[in-house]
Amino acid sequence: MTVGTRTIRAPRGNELSCKGWVQEAALRMLMNNLDPEVAEDPEELIVYGGSGKAARNWESFEAIVECLRVLENDQTLLIQSGKPVGVLPTHPDAPRVLLVNSMLVPRWATWKHFRELEAKGLTMYGQMTAGSWIYIGTQGILQGTYETFAEVGRQHFGGDLSGRLIVTGGLGGMGGAQPLAGTMNGAVVLVAEVDRKRIQRRLDSGYVEEVTDDLDHALGVCLSARAQKKPRSVAFHGNAETLLTELTHRQIAPDLVTDQTSAHDALNGYVPSGISYEEALEMRRSDPEQYQERAMKTMAAQVRSMLRLQEMGSQVFDYGNNLRAQAKEAGEENAFGFPGFVPAYIRPQFCEGRGPFRWVALSGDPADIHRTDDAILETFPEEEGLCRWIRLAREKVQFQGLPARICWLGYGQRARFGAVINDLVAKGEISAPIVIGRDHLDAGSVASPNRETEGMRDGSDAIADWPILNALMNSVCGASWVSVH
Repeated sequence: MTVGTRTIRAPRGNELSCKGWVQEAALRMLMNNLDPEVAEDPEELIVYGGSGKAARNWESFEAIVECLRVLENDQTLLIQSGKPVGVLPTHPDAPRVLLVNSMLVPRWATWKHFRELEAKGLTMYGQMTAGSWIYIGTQGILQGTYETFAEVGRQHFGGDLSGRLIVTGGLGGMGGAQPLAGTMNGAVVLVAEVDRKRIQRRLDSGYVEEVTDDLDHALGVCLSARAQKKPRSVAFHGNAETLLTELTHRQIAPDLVTDQTSAHDALNGYVPSGISYEEALEMRRSDPEQYQERAMKTMAAQVRSMLRLQEMGSQVFDYGNNLRAQAKEAGEENAFGFPGFVPAYIRPQFCEGRGPFRWVALSGDPADIHRTDDAILETFPEEEGLCRWIRLAREKVQFQGLPARICWLGYGQRARFGAVINDLVAKGEISAPIVIGRDHLDAGSVASPNRETEGMRDGSDAIADWPILNALMNSVCGASWVSVH
């Protein structure tokens, strides 16, 4: 850790800097969230998702690190929206860290009020895995995106996405998974991104194959690859709304259309069309109200183009970034004319208790993850889709920061494989302990009426009891650290 220049990198190996491996794991994962290979804007403590942070400010980060290094094995550290606020005596089987982020009383839960509190240094936006210290880079959403695209193929294209064109937007920490997830399913992917640095990051890590500023060239490459049924991914350096609107004008209907820009945050996450990225950054600083107004209008225009492409034959869905709700607020009355991805494609897996399961090698040694790859193939040979995913991930996914892997498993399978990993560490086949966690896109872990709980059959979309019960159960059952957002 170099605090002066704000370059953070998790320790590697077996030497402890804390009083126990649980505290050490939390420390390394916090630092890993801010590793330049992992975080989108580490100097600002922003991990991913527009403005999702790992700690409220650098003073809080340093205080958290100090607390973790002296935390006893029978104490629990409390984190309130990215700031350490207490250390309490508990017991060895209690969580070593409890985190709560971004919680507001419902009447005051608006972006305006949140930003006022944030400006006063009273809260922070923790996104999902940023403020809970379990982000592993773009791989963290890669299999979820892979599974979503695969389900689209099963439902609409006979189980095969070869020769199919996916058009989308966003190459940030979450959206950056889309081109690789698409090509892993055999598809052609065209993705718009306004930030050249983000495009370069995905090029360097192998998540996208080509970049161009020329839309004619981008379309030529993609349409040719579609005709030849060859997987291909192209990043178009431009605005997603501009791209989709141009497709409607040219009467080109992709097979699948979605979006993973950070549309949930009109100020810090989404860029209006009609201005350059550099001009947008300046307007954010100089005139945030006008910026947000233009961003909202662009979202409405983007959704109108998505609806038009749906009329032209494209399969269209919202990818959980609140784009439809923003567009409706901006005046597009039919914004919810296409479905969200959870009710359309993912909920059947949730109903079986299947969801994201991730693990990280605290040693920093890729060989430890490769051993777990072998172990999961040995443990679940009957799971053809899972085995295919592990082989593809091993071949195509570059590690960011500490080596990690993710796959989707049912709850019983997670317990079974956790025991397998534990035995491998105990026998010395893995050189240091493994962190096991998950993200929030999971069964019973999120209450979000425009995302995970959209369209519940019993009308319980807005019931928020389940994530709290989930967190309470994890806490009393011995989880190492637990977060609520």
